[in-house]
Amino acid sequence: MQFTPNEKRVLLALSELKRSTPAELAEKSDLNPDALMQSAFLLKEKGLLGVKETVTKVYTLTDEGRGCASDGLPERQILSYIQACNEKVTISDLKKKFPPGMVGISLGWLRRKGWAAIVDGAVVPAGDAVPERGADEEVLRMLLEGTLSMEDAHEKAVKDLIKRKLVNATEKKLRTIEITEKGIEIASDPSQMADAEEIVQLTSDIIRSRKWDNIRAYNIHAPVPRAYCAKIHPYQRLIDQMRRILLEMGFTEIKGEIVQSSFWNFDALFQPQDHPAREMQDTFYLDSEAELPEYYGKVRDVHEFGGDTGSTGWGGKWSKKLSRREVLRTHTTAITIKHLADHPDPPKKAFCIDRAYRREAIDPTHTPEFEQLEGVVMDPGVSFANLLGYLVEFYHHIGFKDVRFRPGYFPYTEPSVEPEVYVEGLGWVELGGAGIFREEVTAPLGIDCPVLAWGLGVSRVAMLMLGLRDLRKLYQPDIDWLRESPVCVYGVCLL
Repeated sequence: MQFTPNEKRVLLALSELKRSTPAELAEKSDLNPDALMQSAFLLKEKGLLGVKETVTKVYTLTDEGRGCASDGLPERQILSYIQACNEKVTISDLKKKFPPGMVGISLGWLRRKGWAAIVDGAVVPAGDAVPERGADEEVLRMLLEGTLSMEDAHEKAVKDLIKRKLVNATEKKLRTIEITEKGIEIASDPSQMADAEEIVQLTSDIIRSRKWDNIRAYNIHAPVPRAYCAKIHPYQRLIDQMRRILLEMGFTEIKGEIVQSSFWNFDALFQPQDHPAREMQDTFYLDSEAELPEYYGKVRDVHEFGGDTGSTGWGGKWSKKLSRREVLRTHTTAITIKHLADHPDPPKKAFCIDRAYRREAIDPTHTPEFEQLEGVVMDPGVSFANLLGYLVEFYHHIGFKDVRFRPGYFPYTEPSVEPEVYVEGLGWVELGGAGIFREEVTAPLGIDCPVLAWGLGVSRVAMLMLGLRDLRKLYQPDIDWLRESPVCVYGVCLL
């Protein structure tokens, strides 16, 4: 059996001590603590010594706890004051004498401990029932003096003091190193413990002389710490990949405000003002209003009777006040439609990847905040076939090989489809909505050519590509999941 010089030092030192703490053994063997423990664990693998670990709790006073240990707990201070007074002391009197917060806390603990009662607004001591020193006060005293020994009688008091933030509890790991009988036998063998010069690096001279008996042995099967490289969050990598794909397809990225008027969030998209999506359970409404664009009347006319589009509209009376009301955008379509209204001359290819907000109950598949991708193409020569082609190309670049479409319905597009991709083990999964903006949407804004549009739930794609069952995982700081998450999925690199 071969040993390094450090192992020999540890073994010889421990053969004298038999059992030791790491600090004592490090001093005896003249090694630094890290080198000592490295050698100790190697000797443990060889069965020559044992390393035992015990975890103990260490209690220390907080700054507030130190003050209470010196001056007394708030309830004790107030009780002493009341007992020293020869007349009735009311709660108002106490608040004049002591800080109001201290009085409130103290009254609760006085009643809880049975030290005092409140009678007709006055605080009355319980007389002989009040102990000279409670268990919690005894704990504070012992911690201040450094003499605390955890006994069963003090456990509840310590827990109460921790809750009151007067005591901190931390865990301390203690190690004990003990030599085995086999270790004693090896340490007493001069041939095993002889100080031969250890060869740590081979040279050509050593190889030619074949004198390599004392070469340091390396265990190539020994476990090594895993190295975790720095990488972008998996969700952010996916968003960046989508952005890169669309930019390479010739699109321009646009941004917009989180707070939008109901006009741009709903009305400009020909969504009726009595649509269920506008109700409070779906939308975050704000206590503010926005100014409407000067051409809002054309949108109003389309809603009420179809305007000049030949449509019958939704009928009823369109409310300007409701249209001015501001909301947290429920979709990023509000950004793309406003961009087209501000730039009505074709051609235009734009997209927006940003966060949207809806009043959703939080569960594994819903959150009140989520990312959405919107894309639009405006050009006289585009058709429904072009829309499907753009979507197929986009999904193929993400990594989904099989894409299909089924008819869908949305208030602001006609015809409309819902793209689906095939996922092994799940089958066909719907990933968004798409269509051509209706004339009721484009005409009031001065747009006189077709506009292809689609929206995609980014978080749903992330769940599929990252193999998640819970959407909340994307937003939780789980360092183990972040470390283990792949940088390539479906054969596509997400770096």
